[in-house]
Amino acid sequence: MINLRDYKAKYNLGDRVSGRWNKIPFVGSVGNDRVVSEAGPEVTIHLDLPILHNGKTHRILVVKHRDIRPLLVL
Repeated sequence: MINLRDYKAKYNLGDRVSGRWNKIPFVGSVGNDRVVSEAGPEVTIHLDLPILHNGKTHRILVVKHRDIRPLLVL
């Protein structure tokens, strides 16, 4: 059980991340790292490029921490 008051964010505003959502790769920036319910923490991602999925365009995603990783810049 996560204590909502003691949660420390893993990502900061603007951190660059990459990951997969519904088996579709994406790259974007973190908008918010939060806990809103007992379901656990989630991260809002502002995408660099929109994703078309099932006829709907997505520009912002809400994902779990396990679905993303920091973007490596060479």
